[in-house]
Amino acid sequence: MSTPFDLAIVGGGIHGATVALFCARAGMRTVLFERGSLCREASGVNAGTLTMQMTRVALIPYALQAHAMWASAREWLGHDAGVVVCDGLSLAFTQREVELLSFRAGKRREAGAPIDLVTATAARAVEPGLGEGVLLAAHCKVDGYANAYLTGQAYHAALIEAGVDLREETPVSGVEREEGGFAVQTAAGPVRAKRLVLAGGVWLEEMMAWLGITLPIKVLVNQLAVTERVAPVMRTVVGIASGLLSLKQYPHGTVVIGGGWQGRGDRQRGGVELVPESLIGNMRLACHAIPALRHARLARAWAGLEAETADALPAAGPIPGIPDAYICGSVHSGYTSGPYIARLLAQRILGQEPADPLFPIDRLLASPAASPTPSAAAGRATDEQPQHV
Repeated sequence: MSTPFDLAIVGGGIHGATVALFCARAGMRTVLFERGSLCREASGVNAGTLTMQMTRVALIPYALQAHAMWASAREWLGHDAGVVVCDGLSLAFTQREVELLSFRAGKRREAGAPIDLVTATAARAVEPGLGEGVLLAAHCKVDGYANAYLTGQAYHAALIEAGVDLREETPVSGVEREEGGFAVQTAAGPVRAKRLVLAGGVWLEEMMAWLGITLPIKVLVNQLAVTERVAPVMRTVVGIASGLLSLKQYPHGTVVIGGGWQGRGDRQRGGVELVPESLIGNMRLACHAIPALRHARLARAWAGLEAETADALPAAGPIPGIPDAYICGSVHSGYTSGPYIARLLAQRILGQEPADPLFPIDRLLASPAASPTPSAAAGRATDEQPQHV
């Protein structure tokens, strides 16, 4: 059997692109398939937030490493991803939110996140644009955001320079196991490789079915909006304790507003639909946090699909029972943590010991009554309510 490639990756988001980049730079002949354009699904329609405040506790050590990667993206990626490192605030306006904020900030601080609880006065010193009514705030200096569009452009250039055979607009219809590797099925015929990575985001469930494995993947339909360019109204990343707000102003003046308000859509049918009531609620919350936004006009709103496993922890590691096959995706707050988790998987594929443990999917394939892995247990026990960006 001819195996022209050492590694085939299906899915061209942040995870797939990062695995491809590091493996190609290490000398692997790598081909990457993306049915559309690189980094234009979940990796291209999110709010670009890089934050510890909305990252699950079990992922904080990974998110810290990933934040350092984002902050130095120009060096290791080789191109500008529009990253801004700044302070972040999570706000509490009610007593219930005070309790929630205190609990979550404490757990994340225990996990290593540099988060301090501060008074409203102290929070306003960090972010003068805050509205009235703040009872307590969690302040984190390891926060910031990237430009999702520029990130895709940066990865595109880096992959080409690394020698990756980048095949955009190339849907994959299936994968077959063969002696010595895998045959990736495309409209132009099969492409063979010794190793395989499935990195298809919300479509991982269908991809795993190609290999005869059932892996349920939950689909979230997150709504976001962006304002016209306005005069500076804020200088930090702002959220609230419930996780229903993600707010930042880019250097050119637009303000991106998110927080996981749900739209409509599904992965099988394709396409997404905004829910006006959710959009209005999200905007009201944003204006409550930063009152100057009341004078800004919305330029655009959109929705994007986000994948989540049953325990909201990543699917990253070898695929059980199938040598040389790997999965990478479904990382909660994946835009923050994704590059680091994908780099860990690249280390594993290259025969190295990953710097931190991966998240094998064995736990997700067991019976529902089975006990979760220690890392999964930590994540759920300390932070039950997922927060989406």
